[in-house]
Amino acid sequence: MDNILYLVLPCFNEEEVLPETSQRLWVKMNGLIKQNKIDEKSRVIFVNDGSKDRTWELIREFHEKDKLFGGINLSRNMGHQNALLAGLLTVREHADMVISMDADLQDDIDAIDEMVEKYLDGTDIVYGVRSSRKKDTFFKKATAEGFYKIMNTMGANTVFNHADYRLMSKRALEGLSQYGEVNLFLRGIVPMIGYPTDVVYYERGERFAGKSKYPLGKMLSFAVEGITSLSTKPIRMITTLGFFIFLVSIGMLIYSLIRHFTGATIVGWTTLMVSVWAIGGLILLSLGVVGEYIGKIYLETKMRPRYIVEQFLNDKD
Repeated sequence: MDNILYLVLPCFNEEEVLPETSQRLWVKMNGLIKQNKIDEKSRVIFVNDGSKDRTWELIREFHEKDKLFGGINLSRNMGHQNALLAGLLTVREHADMVISMDADLQDDIDAIDEMVEKYLDGTDIVYGVRSSRKKDTFFKKATAEGFYKIMNTMGANTVFNHADYRLMSKRALEGLSQYGEVNLFLRGIVPMIGYPTDVVYYERGERFAGKSKYPLGKMLSFAVEGITSLSTKPIRMITTLGFFIFLVSIGMLIYSLIRHFTGATIVGWTTLMVSVWAIGGLILLSLGVVGEYIGKIYLETKMRPRYIVEQFLNDKD
């Protein structure tokens, strides 16, 4: 085995940070090559996810100047998870191991060394996990940790405090390629693959430049996507809730009969209104959850492509 390492970095409007990112990764990759940890055929691949700025132009410039850098240009914006999958599955034929990471330099590139070491020891999947959230605000920490807890409670098996910074071997990527769903949530799919896994802890830094691509609203949408893509637990919760309301209705029936036979037939207006609004709200909520799953089924049955590669720049030799 040649120990060829490919780095895959999805990019959407990252022109401000790419020059610094490419410089730091050049130093890191060449250092590993000189230490004989990875093969000289190793590459850094930037995936342009339909950027509106000069991201793709910069990627082409990097490629023309140094064969270490390559690029994948998607036909349009496909979303972060699809862009990441496009990069992983496109390069898997050329690499022995692939590390995915963000382009904003928040992921500690020094953790790459330990990931490679664990791969050389026989590990197929190495998760990059945040060691702490000391730099986060209280709100950011609470919402982020709550995100992982809710995901796991709802049945989406994720690694706590792990995003998309991970190493995957060739055979792990082959396993990933067998998952054909359109609704992607890689943080939940990758743990399903199996094979030997390990964890590398690192301190996540601040974004070097540009704006965050995951504000609170998008994080909530991402959580819903993950839960409904990987688990049927919300539907089971609706079933349980329906059964509970049925039991309550029996209790109310008995109560009403007792009131009737004792002569107290006038029921309070407040009780009636609260009951109507509560049950009406639960019905709408239940319809919304079921609708989410029906929408997922609708998209899956269409079998639309998850990504379309317009151009792949890569000097393999």
